[in-house]
Amino acid sequence: MFWPMFAVAVGFLGLAVLGVLAVRVFLEARRLGQQVTESARRISRAAEDLERAAVRASQAVDTL
Repeated sequence: MFWPMFAVAVGFLGLAVLGVLAVRVFLEARRLGQQVTESARRISRAAEDLERAAVRASQAVDTL
């Protein structure tokens, strides 16, 4: 009777460990998504700044 109960207890322990790991993976994936969103925002801002600078440079060249 000991071994079946031990096997059930180990099974539940294994499920608990998998549950904890699943939560950790979910939280890290969410954090990674937030970082990707922030990086995309920063890249977009940099592209806009670069476009404005290119227009100004083009206008400066035209005036020469």
